[in-house]
Amino acid sequence: MSENVADRPAAWLDGHLAPVPDETDARDLGVSGTLPAELTGRYFRNGPNPRPGEPSGHWFTGHGMIHGVRLRDGRAEWYRNRWVRTDAFTEGTPFVRDDYTFDRCAVQANTHVVPHAGKIWALVENGFPYEVTPELETAGPCDFGGRLTTAMTAHPKEDPVTGDLLFFGYGVFPPYLTFHRLSADGTLVESREVDVPGPTMMHDFAITENHVVWLDLPVVFDLDMALSGTSGLPYRWDDGYGARLGVMRRDGSGGVTWFEVDPCYVFHVGNAHEDAAGRVVLDGARYRPETFVALWGGIGGAADPAAEAARSESAHLHRWVLDPATGRAAEEQLDDRNVEFPTHDDARTGLEHRYLYTVAGNSIVKYDLRGASSAHDLGAGSHVGEAVFVPAAGARAEDEGWLLSVVSRDAGSELVVLDASDLSHTATVHLPRRVPAGFHGSWIPDSPARA
Repeated sequence: MSENVADRPAAWLDGHLAPVPDETDARDLGVSGTLPAELTGRYFRNGPNPRPGEPSGHWFTGHGMIHGVRLRDGRAEWYRNRWVRTDAFTEGTPFVRDDYTFDRCAVQANTHVVPHAGKIWALVENGFPYEVTPELETAGPCDFGGRLTTAMTAHPKEDPVTGDLLFFGYGVFPPYLTFHRLSADGTLVESREVDVPGPTMMHDFAITENHVVWLDLPVVFDLDMALSGTSGLPYRWDDGYGARLGVMRRDGSGGVTWFEVDPCYVFHVGNAHEDAAGRVVLDGARYRPETFVALWGGIGGAADPAAEAARSESAHLHRWVLDPATGRAAEEQLDDRNVEFPTHDDARTGLEHRYLYTVAGNSIVKYDLRGASSAHDLGAGSHVGEAVFVPAAGARAEDEGWLLSVVSRDAGSELVVLDASDLSHTATVHLPRRVPAGFHGSWIPDSPARA
């Protein structure tokens, strides 16, 4: 008898995505290979993990759980995992109140975890950041002394020159988009409303030395869906909204210059920079409309052939060149692999970059944007997480350092360390439990990697 698709567990509650039921600690982890002694710090990775028996109508709505590995002097000292104890977790507070206003503390802080100004924040794009300690205990929500009045993106960008943290908040009611700048010492010093036609799901953005790059794309908030009581996320594809990229000066002069692009969706950018001709160059993982619609159905619980097909199709690495002199955008697909989670050396954020790293199926792929690529295959049955680049101390080349990725297999999970220069294996930290595939993480060194 054939299997009924509707009878299967939701994709995000099964297999390599299945949540773990508890919090654990382990010390003195086994290591294969040799951990570089200068990798002294913590690797934290966030992702959704609903509690046992808890209703879960969409992959993106589980409570945040951070998995952490402490490395020091060539040893893996500990592993631990902790739920981020937001108001939604501890009190069961609904994010949408009875009057349809939003409680920015009642979120699932499940998407990213980043350090800035001596603090560590768990992030989700529809609420305030939650501070966590180096031991992964939750300190509480942060609104920067009452200055933050919007949500905070899960993908802030730290300017490697000024140390400022640039971010934005999007909303389902006006203001739909607000730009924020946090100083290097953690003070919110600027908030600026940006005019866009409506409420879209703007997951990421990019910066350059002088500009911010906006992604105003046709995945829109639907209030009727939100009020219907369904458990999925109330966003849908809208052919009528259009697709455009915006370039805005960081210094506040002028407005936003918008560039029409082919319909698409981008969850994650790689990086952006300004070229010698003054054009803005943006790299990102681009979904075709039909691919996004199928993917969105699959991760939202739809049991139909299109949603099933989405499990084998993803985004492709794409480049846009935005020319303010002509007002036109040139678009180019850089590779035909299915990829996601593009990363780079954070010291190159907003600057010209040569290398990007992505996940493609069982592999980590390195792109030399001068025209070459290579891949490290982790083997059949491997579910490879985002590869976080850690620069070597005193690095002289952009790819001198390591890539850290959590790799989940049926038999367990590992923190894999690759040499970023040639993708060769450096070390594997054997984790004491299976770690569900999740979203984003950060390397948090005990001291700055570049003195």
